Amino acid sequence: MSTDTAASLTLTINGEPRRAAPGTIADLVRSLELDPAKVAVERNGEIVPRSTLGAVAVADGDVLEIVHFVGGGQDDDTWTVAGRTFRSRLIVGTGKYKDFAQNAAAVEASGAEIVTVAVRRVNVSDPKAPMLTDYIDPKKITYLPNTAGCFTAEDAIRTLRLAREAGGWDLVKLEVLGEARTLYPNMVETIRATEVLAKEGFLPMVYCVDDPIAAKQLEDAGAVAVMPLGAPIGSGLGIQNRVTIRLIVEGAKVPVLVDAGVGTASDAAVALELGCDGVLMNTAIAEAKDPIRMARAMKAAVEAGRDAYLAGRMGTRKYADPSSPLAGLI
Repeated sequence: MSTDTAASLTLTINGEPRRAAPGTIADLVRSLELDPAKVAVERNGEIVPRSTLGAVAVADGDVLEIVHFVGGGQDDDTWTVAGRTFRSRLIVGTGKYKDFAQNAAAVEASGAEIVTVAVRRVNVSDPKAPMLTDYIDPKKITYLPNTAGCFTAEDAIRTLRLAREAGGWDLVKLEVLGEARTLYPNMVETIRATEVLAKEGFLPMVYCVDDPIAAKQLEDAGAVAVMPLGAPIGSGLGIQNRVTIRLIVEGAKVPVLVDAGVGTASDAAVALELGCDGVLMNTAIAEAKDPIRMARAMKAAVEAGRDAYLAGRMGTRKYADPSSPLAGLI
């Protein structure tokens, strides 16, 4: 991005005045020798989703904040949903643990930065009963309110309206179930709820069937992330259809996270090896004989799966191919 023209713009970038040529935010970021895929940008006080950096033009007088993660670990390999950037690709639930203390310990061991939380009625008969927020600080860990147990679009929408009123949350997890035996999503109701919530300013991350067509329909309806099931909720069967998950990843312009069905660490690794941005689980950790150790295993598996995906796996072959040359044998 050249700044040698008379048409250059006056901007404020990270508190400092700068001149820049007209162009998109992505052009500006590249002119600063930064990678648009590895930064988060705020323009005039509003987050600009990373997926739109190449389409949003800078204007004269714009005030921009450009940030990234620094320090140890794999901070350069982050993922972003609805303009919010995270390092951990593991999202964990907050149900089925023996108590809140064990839940909090598992979250810490997992390294997760997002936890899903169900919206339930306050126990008015015992208002001083322990609450999740006493153990997992919502100022440090992102709460993702979900609509677990909702079987109609209306119930899911109502639940999330209450969640936003209670905690100010707009990034939410939407699931609308079809029936109680399989807990498969009802996609007609799910898409309808997504459309309503998006129009009301919610940022819905949406649980869905492992169908690339349905995933694209959700994206068009306003989903900020699609979350295809790997297997039925709580089944621990692992990813049953790698082909369709991979097709969803290839076709999506929003993050894709496997949601439901993970049973052990290898399942989590597979999700990331397929190119998913992350994986969500609850039962696999909470019902393990040692939830804290399983949480650590899941953290390691997600990191290994992501590394394997970035490394690019070897091609498969029909026949053997020796590691050592056969020529020159004694």
